[in-house]
Amino acid sequence: MRATPKRSREADRNPPLLEIYRLMFNRFGHRDWWPGDTPLEIIIGAILTQNTAWKNVEKAIRNLKEAKRLSLKGLREVSERELADVIRPSGYFNQKAKKIKAFLAFLDDRYGGSITKMKRASLEKLRTELLEVNGIGPETADSILLYALDKKVFVVDAYTRRIFARHFYFDPNPGYHEVQARFERELPADAELFNDFHAQIVATGNRYCRRRPRCEGCPLEHLPHRTD
Repeated sequence: MRATPKRSREADRNPPLLEIYRLMFNRFGHRDWWPGDTPLEIIIGAILTQNTAWKNVEKAIRNLKEAKRLSLKGLREVSERELADVIRPSGYFNQKAKKIKAFLAFLDDRYGGSITKMKRASLEKLRTELLEVNGIGPETADSILLYALDKKVFVVDAYTRRIFARHFYFDPNPGYHEVQARFERELPADAELFNDFHAQIVATGNRYCRRRPRCEGCPLEHLPHRTD
């Protein structure tokens, strides 16, 4: 583990976050993320992706489409038990079925079952409400807000914390809101930028900044970084 004074000096040499985005963008190009044909599909995907790989979410989404359940009407009518069976590939399917049903109850109760009406509410109001829904935590709530509702909120995931802690933007194991606050403070408040920056982070984390890092070829390889 590096000594704190050395880490502080290296942190002082870090480029602005917007430059990090440009480095990633130059490597990967614009990322078409979040995949989904409708806001509802994105919302369901945000719930299903908890604690699983995206390839498993894709299987569950495909099952929902084939069963003609990927609509508000279809999800309302399906029993929780049947829904769990359909989304089984996503893992933790019983819990996720409960979470989807909880979101639907919230949508019906607060917004008359209309995602369009939900989108008109303020970011602050929606975030508070979503965090009160059973099974929706900060990352899921913010994914729904940014990707399905076009709200200006930066999504923080495990890749974000890992990459930027390894490059001395944060101490090891930073908290969700600590990371989010810095990104939102230092970046222009732009939903499209937040969207693509997070997608760039996912690409970098998935290919290079894994639990055991593969630094060679990473777009951030030349920057000061930990190797632990």
